[in-house]
Amino acid sequence: MEGAEIRRRFLRHFEEREHTIVLSSSLIPGDPSLLLTTAGMVQFKPYFLGEQEPPYPRAASAQKSFRTTDIDLVGRTDRHLTFFEMLGNFSFGDYFKEEAVRLAWDLVTEAFGLDPERLWATVYETDDEAEEIWKAYLPADRIVRRGKADNFWSMGVAGPCGPCSEIYVDRGPEHGREGGPEVDEDRFLEIWNLVFMQNECDAAIEVAGDLPRKNIDTGMGLERMAVILQGAASAFETDLMRPLLEEAERLADRRYGADEAADVSLRILAEHGRATTFLIADGVVPSNEGRGYVLRRMLRRVVSHARRLGVRGEVLPGLVERTVELLGEAYPELVERRAFVLQVATSEEEHFGRTLTQGMELFEREAARVREAGERSFPGEAAFLYHDTYGFPVELTQELAREHGLEVDEEAFERLMGEQRSRGRESAKGGVDDRALVEVARSAGRTEFVGYGDAQAEGTVVGLVRDHGRLEAAGEGDEVELILDRTPFYAEGGGQVGDAGSIRTETGLVAVSDTARGPGEIIVHRGRVAEGEVRAGQEAHAEIDVPRREATARSHTGTHVLHWTLRHLLGEHARQAGSLVAPGRLRFDFTHFEGLSPDLLEEVEATANARLGEDSSVRAYETTFEYARSQGALALFGERYGDMVRVVEIGDYSVELCGGTHVAHTGEVSLMVLDSEGSIGSGLRRVEALVGPDALAHVHADRRFLEELTEILGAQDPGQAVERARRAVAHIKELEGRLGTLRQQERGEVVDALLGEAADVGGVSLVVARLDDDPGVLREMALKLRDRLQGGPAAAVLGTADGRKATLVAAATPELLDRGVTAPGLLEDAARAVGGGAGGKDHLAFAGGGSPHALDEALRRVPDRLLALLGG
Repeated sequence: MEGAEIRRRFLRHFEEREHTIVLSSSLIPGDPSLLLTTAGMVQFKPYFLGEQEPPYPRAASAQKSFRTTDIDLVGRTDRHLTFFEMLGNFSFGDYFKEEAVRLAWDLVTEAFGLDPERLWATVYETDDEAEEIWKAYLPADRIVRRGKADNFWSMGVAGPCGPCSEIYVDRGPEHGREGGPEVDEDRFLEIWNLVFMQNECDAAIEVAGDLPRKNIDTGMGLERMAVILQGAASAFETDLMRPLLEEAERLADRRYGADEAADVSLRILAEHGRATTFLIADGVVPSNEGRGYVLRRMLRRVVSHARRLGVRGEVLPGLVERTVELLGEAYPELVERRAFVLQVATSEEEHFGRTLTQGMELFEREAARVREAGERSFPGEAAFLYHDTYGFPVELTQELAREHGLEVDEEAFERLMGEQRSRGRESAKGGVDDRALVEVARSAGRTEFVGYGDAQAEGTVVGLVRDHGRLEAAGEGDEVELILDRTPFYAEGGGQVGDAGSIRTETGLVAVSDTARGPGEIIVHRGRVAEGEVRAGQEAHAEIDVPRREATARSHTGTHVLHWTLRHLLGEHARQAGSLVAPGRLRFDFTHFEGLSPDLLEEVEATANARLGEDSSVRAYETTFEYARSQGALALFGERYGDMVRVVEIGDYSVELCGGTHVAHTGEVSLMVLDSEGSIGSGLRRVEALVGPDALAHVHADRRFLEELTEILGAQDPGQAVERARRAVAHIKELEGRLGTLRQQERGEVVDALLGEAADVGGVSLVVARLDDDPGVLREMALKLRDRLQGGPAAAVLGTADGRKATLVAAATPELLDRGVTAPGLLEDAARAVGGGAGGKDHLAFAGGGSPHALDEALRRVPDRLLALLGG
């Protein structure tokens, strides 16, 4: 049974049993506590927690999922994957254990046709109920109780959790030992986890209470089920991944199975090629932190292992194209964003190709140092550096080390890796303590937003929070988070900043500085109690800062017009990758792989302003997500959309999914001025712009600056001013050249004079002098003195001081070094005198300290120090 058919049968099985089929959410979760979407339940987490009312009682999905814990194990075995498809069915307080088990049994034995004699089940060690349910389907000796590590499920962070029951398939004696899952999990392969989601865990993954309702969350790995139904040895041998393995074979001109070392690299190319394609398609771009770092590491592993296989050309484009071909029908975003994925992957491969060469040079130097020292152990610290900074897989370092007759210190490497994983886990947990807001969401439900049409509204204070705790009342000066049941305040989202304004009750006034989305569908007003006291349960009058909102609306409409302009002029690949929409200004990030020339920037600005000048109508309406996409509406990378979405149309040229606020006609934006453009990462550019009165003020400021510059240069007009400025700069450079020549002559005369003052100290010619010059000149003159003194043991020590610090420079001839005197040693006493220390190379040293008044005393100590070093 092909992987696509497994996916179809799973979803059809549950659709026929009254489950709503829900599309996969993005790999970028809407949950700040998670780095990436790790399971099918992630998009339903607000329903499990009771923060939102689910729109359907039961659901099923095929969810793109990604787990980072196995990145370093991928390739070493044929079992580990980072990206996988999670098939799941979910109940939100509808059915529970008994029906979940029945639905699962019917699917695996009927729709998938597995022999019941091959099936086993595990249950949580205290779950008598689950064991009794399974006895209707399996004999008691094939129902196994297991502990928390195996049969209690959580996301690894605070949130929903519960006991679970896993279904295993016996693959036969050729795959391992008898005895069930506890004996051999290679032979007895887990295919489905049924989670009885009834508890809420704290950060330590201890049960902290019960969820508002009993839920079901199940997860079946599509790749694992394909292994069983296709009789494959591993996921790499299924139709879901074998074509990618074949592409890796083609690129490397190698045959899988012929050499285990090569097989490791081929598996990495196949698995990471697929995984990175999905990550980039969902809007992740390479960076040095967070999910961008995960992507960068994986892309670098692919390139490193391709080089190990002898591939010198590009490998990522072929792997991307094959992934799109294989999975584009199930996940249309791969097809839609194919060009973008190719550009990001190709750019990173090209960049890392250069980095890899640099890393190889570092390895060769370190290996030479180790061999020269007569050692056989290659430092684990160096191996970790190559892995962490240059993306070298440790296997590559190990192989290179063996070629040099060395062994990597794996203990040190694993220790550093463990520390990094711990930091990564803490970083991934992230998030904030919003339990108080969760309580408000549960008790009050969603906030009704009326701000598209109204600038003010009446509502009720349904929650007050300060320092993560709920309040009954807040007094003057308190910083609070206030939740209303009804509000005109727009919560930050889609790049647009949250509204500011005021909320007044009969006893007090809150000055709102920002508005944000909270758990569930509540809107959180952040501000300070400016007058009196505000109490939970009071009626309130909420009013936004209208001029600020209008300025923000101009920026947001301008952002849509700019987005259209960039795609129109640069190509469809130039898609929004992030934005900031603030009053009167905007920041727009987009996908493109080269800088915009001044002429092109001017064309972008002119085209955008021409569109604004057309005064096209701006129309917003709600519709279904599927209809909006069928009309060509653009969706943003990483954004999570529900079944109903808001569409913003501008004229007949721009259609985007957008929840922000806008002007009624583009003419209200008035003017857009592009302020800057530059790179913010591989394949990403950023434009910053001003709109409306802020843009006009910027133009006026530029004009005043140009007028002042014209006046200073004595020009008649700005055009003449430019030419005069060019002539002035050329003349200054000429004068600086002449001055440089004069200074060189002057310094030569000073060197001659100092040489004449050289003293004989213990048979060493010594020049000590204070000069009023900068430290760079001191270094140059000390070296000139040393060069002129060569032919015998000699040294020059020069010092300078300003109001803050003293600086000394010492230079020694080779003959003085032969007598055991180094430049840093010569400066030690002088450095202490000025309150600092000395350092540098044997022949040239520097010292500095924060006691400039002591410079003369420091210089007087140099001859005695020289005598002491000479043994006199």
